[in-house]
Amino acid sequence: MPTNFTVVPVEAPAGGSEAPSAQGLQQPEHLDEPTNESSRSQDRAGAHERQAQQSERGSVERGSQGDGIPRESSPFINNSSFERGRLYEGKNMALFEEEMDSNPMVSSLLNKLANYTNVTQGVVEHEEDEDTKRKEIKAPRMGTFIGVYLPCLQNILGVILFLRLTWIVGTAGVLESFIIVFMCCAGTMLTAISMSAIATNGVVPAGGSYYMISRSLGPEFGGAVGLCFYLGTTFAGAMYILGTIEILLKYISPNAAIFHGGEEATLNNMRVYGTCIVAMMAIVVFVGVKYVNKLALVFLACVILSIMAIYAGVIKTAFDPPDFPICLLGNRTLARDKDFPCAKYIEANNITVTTRLWRWFCGNNPYLNATCDEYFQLNNVTEIQGIPGIASGVLLDNLWSIYSDKGTIVEKRDLPSVPVLDEAKDEQDYYVYTDIMTYFTMLVGIYFPSVTGIMAGSNRSGDLRDAQKSIPTGTILAISTTSFIYLSCIILFGACIEGVVLRDKFGQAVNGNLVIGTLAWPSPWVIVIGSFFSTCGAGLQSLTGAPRLLQAIARDGIVPFLQVFGHGKANGEPTWALLLTALICEIGILIASLDSVAPILSMFFLMCYLFVNLACAVQTLLRTPNWRPRFRYYHWTLSFLGMSLCLALMFICSWYYALIAMLIAGCIYKYIEYRGAEKEWGDGIRGLSLNAARYALLRVEHGHPHTKNWRPQVLVLLNLDSEQLVKHPRLLSFTSQLKAGKGLTIVGSVLPGTYLDKYAEAERAEENIRSLMGIEKTKGFCQIIVSSSIRDGISHLIQSAGLGGMKHNTVLMAWPQSWKQTDNTFSWKNFVDTVRETTAAQQALLVAKNIDLFPVNQERFSEGNIDVWWIVHDGGMLMLLPFLLKQHKVWRKCRMRIFTVAQMDDNSIQMKNDLQMFLYHLRINAEVEVVEMFENDISAFTYEKTLLMEQRSQMLKQMQLSKNEREREAQLIHDRNTASHATGMVKSQTAIAAPEKVQMTWTKEKLVSEKHKNKEACMTSYKDIFSMKPNESNVRRMHTAVKLNGVVLNKSQHAQLVLLNMPGPPKNRHGDENYMEFLEVLTEGLNRVLLVRGGGREVITIYS
Repeated sequence: MPTNFTVVPVEAPAGGSEAPSAQGLQQPEHLDEPTNESSRSQDRAGAHERQAQQSERGSVERGSQGDGIPRESSPFINNSSFERGRLYEGKNMALFEEEMDSNPMVSSLLNKLANYTNVTQGVVEHEEDEDTKRKEIKAPRMGTFIGVYLPCLQNILGVILFLRLTWIVGTAGVLESFIIVFMCCAGTMLTAISMSAIATNGVVPAGGSYYMISRSLGPEFGGAVGLCFYLGTTFAGAMYILGTIEILLKYISPNAAIFHGGEEATLNNMRVYGTCIVAMMAIVVFVGVKYVNKLALVFLACVILSIMAIYAGVIKTAFDPPDFPICLLGNRTLARDKDFPCAKYIEANNITVTTRLWRWFCGNNPYLNATCDEYFQLNNVTEIQGIPGIASGVLLDNLWSIYSDKGTIVEKRDLPSVPVLDEAKDEQDYYVYTDIMTYFTMLVGIYFPSVTGIMAGSNRSGDLRDAQKSIPTGTILAISTTSFIYLSCIILFGACIEGVVLRDKFGQAVNGNLVIGTLAWPSPWVIVIGSFFSTCGAGLQSLTGAPRLLQAIARDGIVPFLQVFGHGKANGEPTWALLLTALICEIGILIASLDSVAPILSMFFLMCYLFVNLACAVQTLLRTPNWRPRFRYYHWTLSFLGMSLCLALMFICSWYYALIAMLIAGCIYKYIEYRGAEKEWGDGIRGLSLNAARYALLRVEHGHPHTKNWRPQVLVLLNLDSEQLVKHPRLLSFTSQLKAGKGLTIVGSVLPGTYLDKYAEAERAEENIRSLMGIEKTKGFCQIIVSSSIRDGISHLIQSAGLGGMKHNTVLMAWPQSWKQTDNTFSWKNFVDTVRETTAAQQALLVAKNIDLFPVNQERFSEGNIDVWWIVHDGGMLMLLPFLLKQHKVWRKCRMRIFTVAQMDDNSIQMKNDLQMFLYHLRINAEVEVVEMFENDISAFTYEKTLLMEQRSQMLKQMQLSKNEREREAQLIHDRNTASHATGMVKSQTAIAAPEKVQMTWTKEKLVSEKHKNKEACMTSYKDIFSMKPNESNVRRMHTAVKLNGVVLNKSQHAQLVLLNMPGPPKNRHGDENYMEFLEVLTEGLNRVLLVRGGGREVITIYS
């Protein structure tokens, strides 16, 4: 009989030594308390001495770092434990001692912010590293004018202005040229506004557009657009080099050409000279980057002097136009040099002498009776001024566009001419021809590179005194200035220069001079030399900046195959990136045509600007708490307009180039998303995803979804070993094979213990599971629960996993293989409790038995069956699951077979027809078979198996009880089996339900006699276990399990997968172990089994 004992704890002694904590509290007070004034002065002297020693120790460091205060790469990183100890010295902050390691003092934070630097990862930093003699690093002192305005001016004004703008004005006319320039300038202005908002939203380290885009839109967009910007900058270097060669061979030294002849010779000259210049520039950048930086002011001076010479020449034409006559035959422009008389013949000493022009058109015959070209005979030769001046009224003639095909003679529109019907179409050297076919969109692509370079100021943010003030002001002023220069030049060129001269791209009609140079004052050489050095400088700047941009992308680690380009020389110079840049630049050189290279880099720059506007628009619309730019003159509509304009310009320039650029960016995006390193930069796309997720979750209904929208939202319960590794990784493989369901996946596990003790293990377990999910390509979330018991942890997961309407409706777990082991009782008890809880939550349950035999994602079943044994209707889960599995390549070639069981009074033929019709309406292809199971007597095997099951269950209970409990339980068994069944049950329930509380006093003799009595009862109870009779209900259940197992084995023993209805657990918890035995018998002999228990709702429907 159970007996209660009262245990009295031993009380601790009242006296004792003091707690150590009390001593610890008194000791600092005693040590810190000064005894007299002399001791305080000694303390101060010692403090000064320690400071002097620290100062002396840091002298070497100050020699290299300037002011002796170390500069931080981040203002929120603690230096060392020594500094922390010094910062928290004293007793005033003793209350916060526990937070010293993680939370810095405010004074420490402000000190680090004051000493924070973001010096550009470029020329300035490398100069400082190389100059070991420098004793002091000067703080950034560049203002808006020097630091932003002038660099932007230098980068925006370039080769297109000097070599192509006059030709664009002549071809497109003043009106359309104005539209082209205005669109491009408007796009850059809107981009500058968006860039200003991003650049002033916190401290922007060096990196320019790449940094801003990547930190605003995430690593995928940042890497894709950063690489596009890198390619654009590299091809810009090729364009500048081609412009340099064109100026050299066309206008400075035409005799330096290696190849002579037609267009092919010109392209070959470009390739040879371009390759040599690229090699020389790469060597200069590799050896002496600091000289390139110092020469930037010289190149900028050349640009400014050239612009001033153009305006001075325009003013001069108002009262003294330059003498640059051009020769026309009829209305056709003739190519001429300095010794070319513009006449058919001239009078010399009263003698008519034919000119070179006559000999050209008359077969080199100098006589007046020679047979000449018909057009030459019918039309007069006229000489007009190529630059009539701003007061000439030529602007009206140049308002409209004149587009033409390649090889068309440049003609003056309003000059009379006698046409010739049967004229030969072959090009002749004495006319000026168009070298390419011209149209509006092509001119946009050629012109747009002239407005790029707006990022020059943001690239120098580390050198600016106040970057958040200088970048917006300087950039917008620079764009306004250059826009004014371009737009005014459009009008002034159209008002000063004759149309045929404007359309003469290479100045053949004006003695081979640069057209814009003929307008300049005081000499055309000002423009020629200025533009030559300007293009050289721009090419050097491109080859200097592009490798550093590639190095920044490589060092971010978002594109794995580019990591080699993050390395370089000891001082940080990007050697490998420079080599790759030179090779890509050489590709542009081999194209050998400035007009062909310009649209390529236009695509890349436009894509970059497009995403800058997108970044600003996204951040503005999200209104995240961190979006607080100092620049206030922005709006999301302006950013959206700028984005739309950039996208339109891309397709206007060249729709196929635009598609190729987008394809390249898209491939890079997907590559970074698939293979790139995980980066969390707090970007806007993450914020956009959060907003979208929040909006979607609020819209998802909290109730049960409609049957048509039902999909398996799976909670996967994993078991972990002692090392927090997944015991059954193939459970995740099976989960990924169900991904055709397009549902939510939550992978969960439970660690026993307390969270404070198991925090590190929980983190490690989550990391291991996430890693395995990545290997198995399981898309979903991971959740680790630390609970006092595994059962409670699983219950918490089933109840609380998911969020809002996105909660799981299906639980997937593995069958506990070792549940029969005596030391693993909790395994099957937790399993049965999980079955009950999923049933109570109206969730479906999937139990994979022999999970280690399930296929991994790399396996392929070339044949075989997926057999579904549909015993009871569970809402359609048994139909839906094999359909989803067959969508995966592992199971795709398996056939689906559905078996159902017919009883004695069922019509098997009608059942088969009805099932086939049901599957037809469900749009599921499967073979159907009805298996008949007739009632028969219970076999001796079934009876014996049930008996062994109950005996084993009872013995396990005995083995798991304590000694006293075992003896008491044995007495109960003995009483139950010797008395009548009903009486015994009542007595046992009474004894268990209401144990009697008795106060007893034991003597030694009574204790010994009681022990012998209990031992005898225990031995008797074991005999009773082997003589007990099985329960009738258990016999019937075992009969069903054995019989159904035989039928399944007969049909599906060799199936690749068998899906079975999972029977529910008994309502009486005393039969839980028998329930496990029934399931074991039901699935015995089958390789791969998926037990399915529906949630009680329809999950599949025949309706659309």
